[in-house]
Amino acid sequence: MDYKFWEIEPKWQAYWEEHKTFKTENDFSKPKYYILDMFPYPSGAGLHVGHPEGYTATDIISRYKRMKGFNVLHPMGWDAFGLPAEQYAIQTGTHPAITTQKNCDNFRRQIKTLGLSYDWDREINTTDPKYFKWTQWIFTKLYNTWFDAEQGKGRPISELPIPAEVKAEGDAAVNEYISKKRLAYYDNAQVWWCPNCKTVCANEEVLTDGSHEKCGHQVNRKNLKQWLLRIPHYAQRLLEGLDELDWPEGVKDMQKNWIGKSTGAEVDFTLEGTEQKLRVYTTRPDTLFGATYMVISPEHPMMSELVADDKKTEVEQYIKAASLKSDLDRTELNKDKTGVFTGRYAINPINGAKIPVWVADYVLMGYGTGAIMAVPAHDTRDFEFAEKFEIPITCILDPKDADDETREKVLAGKACWTEDGAYINSASDASGIDINGLNKKEGIAKVISWLEEKEIGKATVNFKLRDWLFSRQRYWGEPFPVIHWEDGEIELVEEDLPVSLPDLEKFEPGEGGESPLANATDWLTVVDKNGRKGRRETNTMPQWAGSCWYYLRYIDPKNDESIFDPKVENYWMPVDLYIGGAEHAVLHLLYSRFWHKVLYDLGIVSTNEPFKKLFNQGMILAFAYETQAGAKVASDLVEEKDGKYFHTQTGEELRQIVAKMSKSLKNVINPDDVVQKYGADSLRLYEMFMGPLDDTKPWAENGVKGVFGFLGRACRFFGNMDNIVDGEEDTEVLKLLQQTIIKVGEDIENLKFNTGISALMVFNNLAMKKGKVTKATAETFAKILAPYAPHLAEELWQLYGNNNTLAYAAWPEADTSLLVEDSFEYPVSFNGKVRFKLAMPLDAPKDEIEKTVLAHDQAQKWLDGKTPKKVIIVPKKIINVVL
Repeated sequence: MDYKFWEIEPKWQAYWEEHKTFKTENDFSKPKYYILDMFPYPSGAGLHVGHPEGYTATDIISRYKRMKGFNVLHPMGWDAFGLPAEQYAIQTGTHPAITTQKNCDNFRRQIKTLGLSYDWDREINTTDPKYFKWTQWIFTKLYNTWFDAEQGKGRPISELPIPAEVKAEGDAAVNEYISKKRLAYYDNAQVWWCPNCKTVCANEEVLTDGSHEKCGHQVNRKNLKQWLLRIPHYAQRLLEGLDELDWPEGVKDMQKNWIGKSTGAEVDFTLEGTEQKLRVYTTRPDTLFGATYMVISPEHPMMSELVADDKKTEVEQYIKAASLKSDLDRTELNKDKTGVFTGRYAINPINGAKIPVWVADYVLMGYGTGAIMAVPAHDTRDFEFAEKFEIPITCILDPKDADDETREKVLAGKACWTEDGAYINSASDASGIDINGLNKKEGIAKVISWLEEKEIGKATVNFKLRDWLFSRQRYWGEPFPVIHWEDGEIELVEEDLPVSLPDLEKFEPGEGGESPLANATDWLTVVDKNGRKGRRETNTMPQWAGSCWYYLRYIDPKNDESIFDPKVENYWMPVDLYIGGAEHAVLHLLYSRFWHKVLYDLGIVSTNEPFKKLFNQGMILAFAYETQAGAKVASDLVEEKDGKYFHTQTGEELRQIVAKMSKSLKNVINPDDVVQKYGADSLRLYEMFMGPLDDTKPWAENGVKGVFGFLGRACRFFGNMDNIVDGEEDTEVLKLLQQTIIKVGEDIENLKFNTGISALMVFNNLAMKKGKVTKATAETFAKILAPYAPHLAEELWQLYGNNNTLAYAAWPEADTSLLVEDSFEYPVSFNGKVRFKLAMPLDAPKDEIEKTVLAHDQAQKWLDGKTPKKVIIVPKKIINVVL
């Protein structure tokens, strides 16, 4: 049978679709396996060959698990809200819904041509009102939940205890108290604002030079009313939950760093000449004796009252300049320290020393208290700042283990020492504390105890994780189910969901920071039954909203009465395997875990964590070309001659490099082109054969040709019924077949697809060498080929007279009795050097093995008439003849 993939593949894709082969039923009697791909955003460019890598991996596992008797949930959908569609709408006037639908249709078409076994009846789309109705519903749950610190969990706002003194102040005070407890709240927030795009930018969208990555224009800080979520309440649980997850350690570490737990103390410094206290957070309270100045963030709320009159103009100018920098630029990339003295001093509580208070942009308001005590002798940033501004540097840790030159510099305040040591200069008779001679651990404990005893500080756990800014000034996003009434009340729409987007003709944001929804006058204004006027929320939710919980909707996507049936959720959750790119290691995964934990606290989901096992596939790169000067050259301007590459216009010889696929380099590989030329099974096989799934690797068409050749050979041999015979199978074929069944199955379980494909190739070569195989062997080969090349496997399966799809055929069980060895081939050494090999029965006694060895022709050659001193026999290992 010739390998006519262009006929075979459409045939089986049509069959699967017509028969709904991969439709998943909620069969509670079967063991379940929920395997998930990361939610794709359907861009106008369509798929490139990097996308199918993860999709093919999950498909192989899904097909294998079905054959192993599992009830498999393998869904697909679209994370379809987002800025690109809105920007395209602004440029062309095309409604985002039209663009999005077109992109989704193209993605779906491309995915179906790859033979991926998704249950398309469960397809979801974040822009579908039937979907975002439940996104809005979850928002109402966040709004109506508070975090009980004592119980360490979220609880309904109706269960929030109101202190008697708050009740005594009246309804307004009660409402304000409740608002400060809600997980979702509305407040002023300082945000990055792009005046060109007229929208808020996430921190990740602001480059280090203060420009917006989307348009290149400078952004600035702006205070806007925003919706925020109190994710820091769950910081500790988000950290602890990582311990129970089978995730890459690198991803866990990224989440831990993002959450940023630290332990230390809060300490009150009194401002000179006042009763005012300036509170700092420090992870090293033991270094208080070395604090020679203080720094407050440019955004600190005490700034206006703290700065001396003669310094106000200078400080105001500095604050304005700092507002144009990104957080990354202010901290990690801030090599040249800047700052301004406020003209005020504070009193160091541990020794009574008067120290200057500076404002500097390397301190962020979002971490700790927005103020630090600076210990330049033992903190690199503080040391750089103190050196630049000639602030005293007092060493309080003797670097005893350092070399003499380093120790001398540190003690003299000429170098910074951040390691442990013995405390010096760390005693005060007035304060009654002395930590000289102690080590770091002892010093921290003693100082914290002293601070708490004096009631000027306390032990504190801090997190870098900040409240999640949950608003965007955009049209194309989930509307908030919120009405702002003219009397100041905020009311949530909870009964009449979804709140849908109005139709607009223009999608530009407003000048004042409002989204395009502010122009939808008929939709915007509402009046209640008493004539009270209200205004709908004009911000929309960020794109993260829909992707935070989509895995839950796949479980019960057609349910209009509830978010899902609890019985069905209890059966399918958690997700058994989640595969996607490492670029989502922090934000998407952290946000999803946060939402899931809130839903768990409210009894809506049955598991504490959503994703049991996570695997990040590597990136597929493509060859690109550059001149000797390093300029990149588009691939269509390159020609190959004798293994070298030349510019078609200049003739210059070029270097071939590996780079990320990009439109500008014209090195984007479209899977449609590969499928048309080699078939979907070849594309699938090649992407898995390139190397380990989590490796980054370059695309090479020659590799596709290689696996295409293998499929062609397999098709011609196993598809030729003259090669399929009756009778007993050849012993060597039968033995290798059992090994291949085991190898392919284990490699799929362990996501080692490339070595599983190698095993299939080795078996195919042996079968072709033998020239004949039995029908049972041919059917078994079709089964173990099916997860990788399902179209060809189905065709062979049908050829052998099977009328049902191969998709649910039982995975073959290897006959391990055929793999039991009855003999062992010993390497035979003479004085430690292997001279020949000898096969002996496993149950042969040692004296018989010795006689046989010494009688061997090769042994006689090396003995040369001599009698050996001894013969050492290690069963199933080695034989060593000692002369």
